[in-house]
Amino acid sequence: MENTLYLECYSGISGDMTVAALLDLGARPTALERALNSLPISGFHTKISRVKKSGLDACDFEVILQHENHDHDMQYLHGAESQITSHHAHEQESEHPHSYVHHSHKNLTDILSMIQLADMTESAKQTASDIFHILGEAEAKAHGTSIEEVHFHEVGAVDSIVDIISTAVCLDSLAVTRVIIPVLYEGCGTIRCQHGILPVPVPAVVNIAQANSLPLHITDTAGEFVTPTGAAIAAAVRTDSILPKHFRILKTGLGAGKRNYERPSILRAMLIEPAPENLEQIEGSAETSNADSIYKLETNIDDCSGEAMGYVFECLMNAGAKDVHYFPVFMKKNRPAYQLNVLCREEDVTKLEQIIFSQTTTIGIRRQCMERSILPREIKILPTSYGEIRVKICRMNHQIRIYPEYESVIELCTKENLSYFEMYCKIQEICRKQLEDF
Repeated sequence: MENTLYLECYSGISGDMTVAALLDLGARPTALERALNSLPISGFHTKISRVKKSGLDACDFEVILQHENHDHDMQYLHGAESQITSHHAHEQESEHPHSYVHHSHKNLTDILSMIQLADMTESAKQTASDIFHILGEAEAKAHGTSIEEVHFHEVGAVDSIVDIISTAVCLDSLAVTRVIIPVLYEGCGTIRCQHGILPVPVPAVVNIAQANSLPLHITDTAGEFVTPTGAAIAAAVRTDSILPKHFRILKTGLGAGKRNYERPSILRAMLIEPAPENLEQIEGSAETSNADSIYKLETNIDDCSGEAMGYVFECLMNAGAKDVHYFPVFMKKNRPAYQLNVLCREEDVTKLEQIIFSQTTTIGIRRQCMERSILPREIKILPTSYGEIRVKICRMNHQIRIYPEYESVIELCTKENLSYFEMYCKIQEICRKQLEDF
């Protein structure tokens, strides 16, 4: 089943906050433990616990290192001694080589190879690799070097590696396919790191936000709310920036941060599903149809194979298209081609156009806003003797139309050894009786 995740980043985002929030949502700790145990690195262990943040119960994910780690040391990050010069800061660090994390010269290629050998799904590996690519490019730009030359300590301290891989594994465990992140709240002022005193947002976060069009909201609270790892995670997994007008919250998770600022360090994650678009209409009269608008994207493609068209179809549907279809046409000079049509919401237009441009050979897309009339409809999950069944219910002139969802039908076909048509009719009959009883 596909799940939509909403990350509410009013207190920023970091790697450990993200992992904790996802674990609180129900991600499997066993899958996480298996992946981390397969990594060829040592000198760390993890701890999952419950903590209180502003009186709220939240999950805490901690990467405990054998060497000294200043990431959560508020006196080090923002205390008076942090006003020493950047040169002095580097001198102090060179006198205390804690472990290979700060001095090993593993590059991004080494880290990506490590990910590929880890005990995790291909989807999780891809997510982790995407996050590291984004982080590596941002660090390379900040230091005026190439991504191939960015050293291990700049893109992959052990705690960052663990946070990134854990995030990828948890998202995969929750079967998350869409991630909505409207905005990242960030603090102001300065923060101390191994390179000296830096402004907030730090350069790596600024570079990630610029390269990936991440919306930032700078608050007047002193502190670093968005870490480079957190920004890279947001940039890599975000598929949408606009919440549905109406949605239902299926489950909520709270992830605790380690730093103590005026604003409580909490990342709230929600698994949501869209409510009926015409919710007001359903709550009122169900006798008339409702009107809204939808966008149609259309393009002719004369040099794409059928396999490529099938793949772009899947990409568009997974990215939120309401409907996709294509059919053969003849273009100028009698060239055989396909015409691709996509129906979508206005907020998805840009994203879906980018998929069409990147996955096909087209160089132009026609766009049209279309008005439509729609029947009042709602999605219900009804209990039956076969198990829970997801159906779409439409109403018109005191009539009820029941449309079982495809996934529910095929799941029960396999379980009950019945044909699709037989199971579809059985589900319709069961659901109709239930609704009549209501």
